Amino acid sequence: MKRVALFLADGFEEIEALTPVDVLRRANIKVTTISISKDKLVKGAHEITVMADELIDQTNFSTFDALILPGGMPGTKNLNKCDQLKDILLEFSQAGKLIGAICAAPMVIGELGLLNGKNAICYPGFEKHLKGAIIQNKPSIADGNYITANGVGSALQFALNLVRELCDEDTAKELARKMLVVD
Repeated sequence: MKRVALFLADGFEEIEALTPVDVLRRANIKVTTISISKDKLVKGAHEITVMADELIDQTNFSTFDALILPGGMPGTKNLNKCDQLKDILLEFSQAGKLIGAICAAPMVIGELGLLNGKNAICYPGFEKHLKGAIIQNKPSIADGNYITANGVGSALQFALNLVRELCDEDTAKELARKMLVVD
């Protein structure tokens, strides 16, 4: 079974975090939510508090196949200030493991130079942070071991792109059909 870590920081965008968790679990992918703070209770940008499964300091990341960064403000800024998270992202990138980021969150991997030469998208206005990326005008795009998306309205497509990469096209199509997703 594939394993995915989704990071939560105070101010995260709830739809961008919980949609991938839900969709990936429907695809039988084990998703673990990880708080980057010292508290498992993490408050979203719209005052919805979520209890993370684990704390970043207490997690063994060697068992995971992918990482996901939801956007939101100030959630993305909080993710970007977390040096431990940046180290984990660099390790995953070097190992060729999947990294997904949506909305403003691609800025975290973009600032690390990980999107250099890659097709990517982010929330409008954050493009300057995607250092060396080839900016696309699509809701969600996969390039190599990176999947990016532009915001809340793309959360479902982003999640299905993650399923495509972690499972396969048929699984993503069947899941979309069962969820009545319209192309």
